[in-house]
Amino acid sequence: ILLWDKNTKYCGCCGSLYARKQDERAKICSKCGSIQYPRISPAVIVGIKRGEQMLLAHNANFREGLYSTIAGFVEQGETLEMAVKREIYEEVGIKVKNIRYFQSKPWSSLDSLMLGFIAEYESGEIKVDGKEIIDAGWYDKNHLPKVLPDKITTARCIIDEILGLED
Repeated sequence: ILLWDKNTKYCGCCGSLYARKQDERAKICSKCGSIQYPRISPAVIVGIKRGEQMLLAHNANFREGLYSTIAGFVEQGETLEMAVKREIYEEVGIKVKNIRYFQSKPWSSLDSLMLGFIAEYESGEIKVDGKEIIDAGWYDKNHLPKVLPDKITTARCIIDEILGLED
């Protein structure tokens, strides 16, 4: 909110200075009346089940050894389900079915809301994109990568749910 407040000084319609709107979290242009609200960028994160296994992937930006679920931002005109399917196909080349909502949490990114899903494997062979994802595979609860996401993350909640991991 502080960053939005700092970066939202002038009206995008007429260029006049915004003022704080007193009755809600927004800014209003004193000249043209345009109202600006803080933006939220939705992102999806999904755990993919295949029998007793789930897909875990190593993102090029992750620290060494960390494997997690597939995630990405929702594009304009996309439903959340479309974003889930697209991100999975783009990053690991497989198709999924039976997508169901799991949970949501604010994400560490400044304006993001992470929307968690669980989906079932439908078809295809893992083929990492080599840009975002550099390795991926199917894991069960007895054979996991050395490093998983922190317990407080949506990714870890999804992993624990799918694999039935206990504390």
